[in-house]
Amino acid sequence: MIPKRSYLLNATYEWVADNNMTPYLLVDAEHEKAVVPTEFVQDGQIVLNISMSAVRNLLMDKMGVSFEARFGGKPMQVYVPIEAALALYAKESGDGLVFPDEAFESEELDPEPEPPKPEKGFQLKVVK
Repeated sequence: MIPKRSYLLNATYEWVADNNMTPYLLVDAEHEKAVVPTEFVQDGQIVLNISMSAVRNLLMDKMGVSFEARFGGKPMQVYVPIEAALALYAKESGDGLVFPDEAFESEELDPEPEPPKPEKGFQLKVVK
């Protein structure tokens, strides 16, 4: 099964934004594939403001969250694998969702299609 975290992340983001609040993403900054500004990491975690006014080119999909932002005036491309997204909540109220523990397998998130098997007796010809 596809992990539900990406669906919960998108739904919670929409709920926070629809209520005119600021969405904050809590991230496991020690995840091997996470690309975050390390100078702002505390206790292995970082909180990122992912509101449309704070980031550019926000993309949230089944693989993770990516966007461009400035940290200390320096531009940076940020990537948070879906496994490293721990919670999403509203800055103003603290209300949101802590994502449940799930088993993540890279094959589940990005399955490789099987190559087509040739059928016996079937041949292609160039027709002019």
